[in-house]
Amino acid sequence: MHVYKVSVTTDLWKLGQQVSYMVVTAHFVDSNWNLQKRTLNFCDVPPPHIGVVICDVLQKCLAEWEIEDKIWIVSVDNAAYNDATIRMLKDNLAYKNSLALNGKFFHVRCCAHILNLLVQDGLSEIEDIAFNVRESVKHLTKAESRYLIFCEMAKQLKLPSKKLILDCGTRWNATYFMLSVALEFKDVFPLYQQRDPTYTFLPSEEDWEKVK
Repeated sequence: MHVYKVSVTTDLWKLGQQVSYMVVTAHFVDSNWNLQKRTLNFCDVPPPHIGVVICDVLQKCLAEWEIEDKIWIVSVDNAAYNDATIRMLKDNLAYKNSLALNGKFFHVRCCAHILNLLVQDGLSEIEDIAFNVRESVKHLTKAESRYLIFCEMAKQLKLPSKKLILDCGTRWNATYFMLSVALEFKDVFPLYQQRDPTYTFLPSEEDWEKVK
């Protein structure tokens, strides 16, 4: 398969406190005009995690695949070290590669990461409220007896029999799902509190309005 130009995305993960690695993925259009995606490598990234170190690891991967002269764009998240990484990589590749529009679009910032930053900023406005809702769900799902009492009260209010959220994760999409489902049961929580004096995370009406 002959490929003329390749775009690359990278992402950095940390395993525990010691090991960091970067996944490098190639995106290209094949001779039949089909978009292809291939994982090139999971690269060990030694400390310190600064631009020059990450640039060296990424360029080594590109060299191993012999595609240094085919790189079109590189997409990364908005971590500060990536600005330095891409700047150095761009300078290094400019000697071997005729960059499109002189590299004007070489550095592409990950839209998903930008969206995540926006959502996290918005969620920070109701951080305490989201905490109370999350702890409310945890309280109910920690003991089956609590959960059954809550469900029985929900039936009495003729609420949909949708299963109350078990996913109390802190990622924003899990938080959104948790809040949206809990909102449907907002009238049940104060009734439940009357039956369970150990439940201390009841959101107020004003809180539910902010959640909405």
